[in-house]
Amino acid sequence: MANQSGHWHVTAVEETGSTNADLMAQGAAGAPDRSVLRAEYQSAGRGRLDRTWEAPRGANLLVSLLFREVPARLHVLTQVVALAATSVARDCGVAAVLKWPNDILVGTQKLAGILAQAAPIGADGKIPFVVVGIGCNLGWAPPEAVSLESSGWTRVVTPDEFLQAMLPEIDRLLSLSDEAMNAEYVANLSTVGSRVRVEMPTGNDIIGRAMSVELDGRLVVLDDCAVTHRIDTADVVHLRPASD
Repeated sequence: MANQSGHWHVTAVEETGSTNADLMAQGAAGAPDRSVLRAEYQSAGRGRLDRTWEAPRGANLLVSLLFREVPARLHVLTQVVALAATSVARDCGVAAVLKWPNDILVGTQKLAGILAQAAPIGADGKIPFVVVGIGCNLGWAPPEAVSLESSGWTRVVTPDEFLQAMLPEIDRLLSLSDEAMNAEYVANLSTVGSRVRVEMPTGNDIIGRAMSVELDGRLVVLDDCAVTHRIDTADVVHLRPASD
């Protein structure tokens, strides 16, 4: 099933292994900018660090979006998708917030995760497209996670309705300047101001306070020895909320 929403090209399928993998292949074959692939069921979905992401058929939003207008700062695309989903979740009566870099939380529990993949650099030295996948728990959540339903949503939405509400919000966010986009991202980020433990790939943890996120997407953390760290990639654990 396919439909067009303005300049978005949305296709829905009953089942696939991974919407990201499928859309990467479609992009390599010439799929247009803002192609979208949503699945009722995904058998081989994955999140950051190759974690699996699987939900019962039709329960959750499982979707990937292809962008051919690739910004200089690739992380902007994951930020806009995360912000759009957060906005729609709030419209459903759930107090969703962002956790750096792109998880969506309700309280301390995970509502949604995002994974972006860039196509190989072309002969012109540029990345031809990026695919951003999101899995958002609408009617079901795995253990230790949360769904809109379990969070007491005030408006029941189907995966397609949730997606269709996200698309104009993504357009709005992509129209912002880099500075305005970063400011909106930081304003919705529960990580900033929180005491955190940064679990680095090297195994050396950093404990301190998250101070800000720079335009390049790096998280700025002031550790307990007053040393400033700029974090590119790591798992972040919130030790104390920003309101404490």
